[in-house]
Amino acid sequence: MASIIFSAKDIFEQEFGREVRGYSRAEVDEFLDDVIKDYETYAALVKSLRQEIADLKEELSRKPQAAPTQPDSIEVTASTSMTNFDILKRLNRLEKEVFGKQILDNQD
Repeated sequence: MASIIFSAKDIFEQEFGREVRGYSRAEVDEFLDDVIKDYETYAALVKSLRQEIADLKEELSRKPQAAPTQPDSIEVTASTSMTNFDILKRLNRLEKEVFGKQILDNQD
């Protein structure tokens, strides 16, 4: 992970050499003031996100892990989508569990 090179104070205290045909000092100072504000905002955001991560890790470590009730159960989450084929396979498996012997007898 890359480290932060400058702090807001470093940016504020930075001095540049002067030349005859240089930039407008007022414009540079105004721009750097805006950069400092953004930098402080990002630093505060990073700090709050790190605190939130620490809080969530602590909360996760305190919760007991729940054991699954059925080993063959399928959980549908927001990141997982079931296709019609998956639904038909599951329905077939459920029918075999519920009507197992009756289905096997009818197939003969």
